[in-house]
Amino acid sequence: MVMVGLWLSGVVMPRRDAAGRRAIVQRFSVRMLRCLGVTVRTSGAAHPGAVLVVANHVSWLDIPVLHASAPQIRFVSKSNIAHWPLLGRLARAGGTLFIERERKRDALRVVHEVAEALRQSDTVAVFPEGTTGAGAGVLPFHANLLQAAITTNSVVQPVALRYSEPGLPLSTAAQYIDDTTLGQSLMKVCRARGLAVQVRFLPPEIAVESQRRVLADKLRERIAAELRAFDRAA
Repeated sequence: MVMVGLWLSGVVMPRRDAAGRRAIVQRFSVRMLRCLGVTVRTSGAAHPGAVLVVANHVSWLDIPVLHASAPQIRFVSKSNIAHWPLLGRLARAGGTLFIERERKRDALRVVHEVAEALRQSDTVAVFPEGTTGAGAGVLPFHANLLQAAITTNSVVQPVALRYSEPGLPLSTAAQYIDDTTLGQSLMKVCRARGLAVQVRFLPPEIAVESQRRVLADKLRERIAAELRAFDRAA
């Protein structure tokens, strides 16, 4: 998979248009998740066109999981991901927008870039928690990037992600938290058996004349409610 990914990102994808590159990323993501033994179960559907997708954040797996479920998605990710082996190259080739979260001014730059992508009818995904959580609940949302949807009157679609393992309603193998390194996380995922992720696309709403803090709280509660529904069904 590493060799295939390097070949795709270095040779094939530069010769494709945006749609072609995203189709390649989707196929690679599906294949990689299958190799890792991760089963993706999707309900609902990604809204077409200019959409800001807002999801809870559990793992680096979230990115290939969402790519496998909706290939049109571009991501806003932390700048250090750009330097990850293979995943960083694929992220750059797939049109990921990188943000330096330690620099407050950089958020303004990325807001403008996301707004421009939405004006071009792109679908952009953000993780407003700003970091990964254990997956049981949802951390507080940072509202800055939601301004791009408000400014462009775009559709916002919340997505709930829940990882599980046999006998466990909440997967520990998928968690990428605390001081866990990427290598350690990868080994945990490879050793897991029956790792599955539920991807639930919730009904979208238009961010018209919203205050970004109010919108952030509303979206967070919608995702949190969906995670509670997963628990009740388990």
